[in-house]
Amino acid sequence: MANPKERYSDNVEGRFFVDRTCINCDTCRQLAPQIFGEQGDHSFVYNQPQSSEDEGAATRALLCCPTGSIGTIGPNHAKETMSELPLELADGVYYCGFNSPKSYGGNSYFIAHKDGNWLIDSPKFLPHLVSRFKELGGIKYIFLTHRDDIADAENYATVFDAKRIIHRDDADSAPGSEVVLDIVAGHFVGSNLHNEFADSLRDQFTIIPTPGHTKGHMVLLYKNQFLFTGDHLAFDRETNQLEAFDDFCWYSWEEQIKSMATLSDYSFTWVLPGHGQRVQLSKDNMHSQLVDLVKRMSA
Repeated sequence: MANPKERYSDNVEGRFFVDRTCINCDTCRQLAPQIFGEQGDHSFVYNQPQSSEDEGAATRALLCCPTGSIGTIGPNHAKETMSELPLELADGVYYCGFNSPKSYGGNSYFIAHKDGNWLIDSPKFLPHLVSRFKELGGIKYIFLTHRDDIADAENYATVFDAKRIIHRDDADSAPGSEVVLDIVAGHFVGSNLHNEFADSLRDQFTIIPTPGHTKGHMVLLYKNQFLFTGDHLAFDRETNQLEAFDDFCWYSWEEQIKSMATLSDYSFTWVLPGHGQRVQLSKDNMHSQLVDLVKRMSA
């Protein structure tokens, strides 16, 4: 819980504040950019909520902050707001919330599907989320984009008897994963991978290798609309452009450029990253921005 005695002095006066435990993960700025800003190595409150919508956004940020660095002076609506999480974005796709410090505040997502629900990367392991996932039909698969955002995936796999899917080159970060993927002749193969998925899953889910950030990084495309991008691709709120993080490329920037270029062969309208801002664009705009991003990465 945030400590008002440790609040940063650059917080504007008012109920909401950020304290010195902030790790500058960007979660609050993604969820409530009208309230939270960045100052050096931390977030801060630059504008107190002025409406019920602002209050709700700030409270979601409070709940989702991985380090509990956001607090209020006096009561808040955290209990009521908690019931909104996971937050449905569109068409049975949810933002889980409750980002984990184990993944440096990485976002995770949930897909409700008639042939088995998917968790993409992992939030904190919390009774509230376990209960909500049960209400939504449980979890059949846990898709792990890469080694950095594993967090509490094992706990969720145990509770729901879910199968974790990860690339061989990042599999040491999630020992015991049930479906470990390799690439042979440009195609994924794994433990009974073809038999694992019902026809509707094979038709609607596409796993795409995207080495770069890590050697075993993968992204997941759902319904040719939703691209779950891990640490491969995000949106920049300041420039209104797609972006990649060259400062946080642990394996190969050259490989990440190649991986990014391959995404232009696919059609999607949502970018749902582990780190960075999510965005929905038209297919044409998304494709145009992706092509431009590859040029900028190569410059």
